[in-house]
Amino acid sequence: MKYKRYPSYKDSGVEWLGDVPTSYIKKRLKFLGETYGGLSGKAGKDFNQDANDANKKFIPFTNIANNRYIKSDNFGTVVVLPEETQNRIRKNDLFFLMSSEDYDDLGKSSLLDFDLDDAYLNSFCKGFRIDRECVNPRYLNYLLSGDTYRKLLQTQGNGFTRINLRLEKLRDLSLFIAHTTQEQKSIANYLDKATSKIDTLIEKQTKLIELLKEKRQAVISSAVTRGLDASVPMKDSGVEWLGEIPEHWGVKKLKYVIRTIESGTSVNAANTPATAEDIGVLKTSCVYSGKFRYKENKTVVENEKSRVTCPLKTNTLIVSRMNTPDLVGAAGWVAVAPNNIFLPDRLWQVHLSDSNVKYIHYLTLTNIYRGYIHTVCAGTSSSMQNLSQDDFKDFMIAVPDQVEQKSIANYLDKIASKIDNLITKSKQSIDLLKEKRTALISAAVTGKIDVRDAA
Repeated sequence: MKYKRYPSYKDSGVEWLGDVPTSYIKKRLKFLGETYGGLSGKAGKDFNQDANDANKKFIPFTNIANNRYIKSDNFGTVVVLPEETQNRIRKNDLFFLMSSEDYDDLGKSSLLDFDLDDAYLNSFCKGFRIDRECVNPRYLNYLLSGDTYRKLLQTQGNGFTRINLRLEKLRDLSLFIAHTTQEQKSIANYLDKATSKIDTLIEKQTKLIELLKEKRQAVISSAVTRGLDASVPMKDSGVEWLGEIPEHWGVKKLKYVIRTIESGTSVNAANTPATAEDIGVLKTSCVYSGKFRYKENKTVVENEKSRVTCPLKTNTLIVSRMNTPDLVGAAGWVAVAPNNIFLPDRLWQVHLSDSNVKYIHYLTLTNIYRGYIHTVCAGTSSSMQNLSQDDFKDFMIAVPDQVEQKSIANYLDKIASKIDNLITKSKQSIDLLKEKRTALISAAVTGKIDVRDAA
């Protein structure tokens, strides 16, 4: 669609913004309304109690981070007693992420566009209540969601383990806004329709990715538990959750195909990948996707280099022994190992005796293995969990001979690669659609294009 421009423009005086329509007016955010804080004085025990008469709804961090408009099906509960002084949220309030693990989420806004009685805001966020009639809430939310002001807010963040946005930086934000609320409403109406179409396309690609992942999972599970030949006779494995396996296969504990397990040392490291001249220690996240990524490492600081142990070796299985149950993962590593990458104490390097490492790796991707990990990991479901070596070794596996293991692994490499390529293309489509959506929002709310009559 070809967009027209406004009749005339003026210099905004702001380098990163450029020209704006002549009719646009400059306002600081603090002169459009009042900010307020989220929940205060709450302990962990106050949240998400199963049954408590004092339970109230609150908007979690994710409902703001993931949505332009607050979703009615994503609330937590918190105990708020009648005598407490807490800020209640209202319809047409905006909410900002003031603290985040990365710059991408920092300063994100979301709008509550429906009535909600006696509800509250999480403590990592700030609420903003418009008290001037010169600005439309939906337009303001779009203005702050566009690439132009998002990047500006991101530059205001500071911190190391968490990135924080100071309240005064948010309140002092200078905005150029459309002159009348009717014009703002027209722009917001257009963006509601235009972004809804883009969001629908994103949703379709997201569903396709989930279907592809399910197909990948089903193909892997079938191959490593039933083989590639559907005509072979089957037998009861004797293991309830394993079911039937090919008649000529065996069943054994994982420990009987393991030669040794080793792990590294906990050392201080900078959160940047090691260069060829540095020494790197792997992050536990290097196996979370089910694929081993040795480039997910940290540079060991100079005075700790002598303490590293357990260099990464070729043809091994790398296993994370600690994290939440969904992330206690394993990945096969069969390529040539870089000579400057070492393991930390939270990763195991498993050397196999007489089994194909790729085949064993595919076994660890199955729902059977994941279910087993959930069962045996120590710790609560919401906390850091630990997998013991004994439990890992006791996992029961279906084992064909090495020739068939290699054949199954090669087959799965080809199938998984094709599916992964389709998933990658869908993810790229989603990224492009998101870029298009962000660019369209920025262009419309800053007056680079005139959409007043396009709604």
